[in-house]
Amino acid sequence: MLPNKNKILKIGDWVKGSSRDGELIIGYIDSINILEELVNVKVVKSDNPNSISCTFQLNIHQVKILPESNVTNKEQIRFLIDLALSTGDEEWFLELSSKIQTMEQLVRETT
Repeated sequence: MLPNKNKILKIGDWVKGSSRDGELIIGYIDSINILEELVNVKVVKSDNPNSISCTFQLNIHQVKILPESNVTNKEQIRFLIDLALSTGDEEWFLELSSKIQTMEQLVRETT
C-alpha cells in the first residue's frame, strides 16, 4: 500500500491517469512496487482503443483513485457484470450477480 494524495493505494483500486504518451487510462491496480512508488494499472478504458487490456506502469503521483460508485439500478449492475467478466474478476462478478438476483426477487415479490 502506498500513500497517494492523502489516500492509500492498494491492489484492486480503480484509478485514472495518463500514460507517458498522454493517453487517458482508466483501470485497476494489479500490483504495487512500494520501493519505487510505482503501480501497474490494468487498463479497461482509454481514449486509445489499443491500450485496453494492456498494463501500464505509472508513478503513484500519476494516478487518481476513482470514487466508489453507488449502483442503483439493474442496467448499471449489468454493465458492471460485463466489466467484471472482461477483467476476469470472479469475486466481483459473483457479488454483482447476487445483487441483481436480489433485485429481481424483490420485484417478483411485489408483483
